[in-house]
Amino acid sequence: MKLVSCKLSLIAFVAVFFLTTICANSADVTINIAWAEWDPANFLVQLAKDFTKETGIKVVVDQIPWGQFETKVFTTFAAKPDTYDIVIGDSQWLGKGAVGGHYLDLTNWMKSKKIDTAISPMVLKYLGEYPKGSGKYYAVPAETDCNGFAYRKDLFEDPKEKQAFKKKYGYDLAVPKTYKELKDIAEFFHRPKANPPLYGIALWLAKDYDAITMGFQQVMWSYGGSYGDEKTFKVQGILNSKAGIDALQYYVDLAKFTPPGSENYYWNESLTALQQGKVAMGMDFFAFFPGLVSKEKSKVADKVGFFAGPAGPGGRFISIGGQGMSVSKHSKKQAEALKFIEWFCKEENQLKWAKLGGFPANAKVLQSKDFQTIAPYNPAFVESMKYVRDFWAVPEYAELLQKCQIHWNAAVTGQKTPKQAMDDLARDHEAIFKKAGYLK
Repeated sequence: MKLVSCKLSLIAFVAVFFLTTICANSADVTINIAWAEWDPANFLVQLAKDFTKETGIKVVVDQIPWGQFETKVFTTFAAKPDTYDIVIGDSQWLGKGAVGGHYLDLTNWMKSKKIDTAISPMVLKYLGEYPKGSGKYYAVPAETDCNGFAYRKDLFEDPKEKQAFKKKYGYDLAVPKTYKELKDIAEFFHRPKANPPLYGIALWLAKDYDAITMGFQQVMWSYGGSYGDEKTFKVQGILNSKAGIDALQYYVDLAKFTPPGSENYYWNESLTALQQGKVAMGMDFFAFFPGLVSKEKSKVADKVGFFAGPAGPGGRFISIGGQGMSVSKHSKKQAEALKFIEWFCKEENQLKWAKLGGFPANAKVLQSKDFQTIAPYNPAFVESMKYVRDFWAVPEYAELLQKCQIHWNAAVTGQKTPKQAMDDLARDHEAIFKKAGYLK
């Protein structure tokens, strides 16, 4: 009996020693995550506290201003490569991170954990896969996002406005289902001489980073346009096709119903115009709509509704936003980083993420009643995710993007005709692909 008791005591001692050692080791580990400076990063800090409680592994989120985000991350990779264990980067970075030897190939790990089958397919394709169609993954979606629209319900539902609209356009005033209807409504509510002034719509038109590109490309796709052939990288005659030129002409014409100074609008300026009640409609990322329904931040918090991007003559497509979690190949804590990502992807934690204000990637959570009732814009978000598409994800994406910004902004500011802008852009894109060796 004494022998058994001694054995049990020894086993208990070993178990306690083992657990104490593991906890002590975990307490000494800190995962460093690089992300942009915005609300979802704050949500991640909150959510990670639960992970630390469960595992003892600390999580630090380095929030970098948007304007310096990409530059700082890749400069850090070059100078002190093991600074970050996880990078939550834009989808367009995938090629640069993978080909540049900075991102860990997560394909086999994701499949072993069945994460690849739990994530909404379109989200995984654009936020995790590189090259597209290869079945190779270098990121797990962190913040799922896309372009959406908000509108003033008080204006749209006003009986006098509805009567006047139908008299002028011949159909009922309602949430637009097509880009033609969107333009009609923007024109109808554009009242710059009113007191106070009211403008038809807020659009992304700025030359900074990817502003006008994210706003316009979805119109181009919906008109039947395209950046080019993804297999051959041919651009001439595709990007500057009639469909592409017509789409840019539409966007230029739509921009006439925006507030003064809107040539510099991106997500922040668009959000502010909506919050102040200056516009009848406006585009923005869904990730920023919490600021529109906040009574502390928005004058129209209880007067707004939301809808997914409309269809064009060539279909319905929406610009995807959001970022994926990539594990740094330079990290000395890859095991802990993967442990955090696996934890983040659990269904219960994806729902917690949504309740904090984030947008999940888990397919079951996205379709759940719980998610769709958390916020008034969530149903429109779920609808939008059926139609998402993305920019080039090749390593040269930054050069391609810069050319889009320059030429398309020149079109909306009247410096070039839509045809000139598209012809010049097609020429520049093909030159970039030839220099990179993709196109002969």
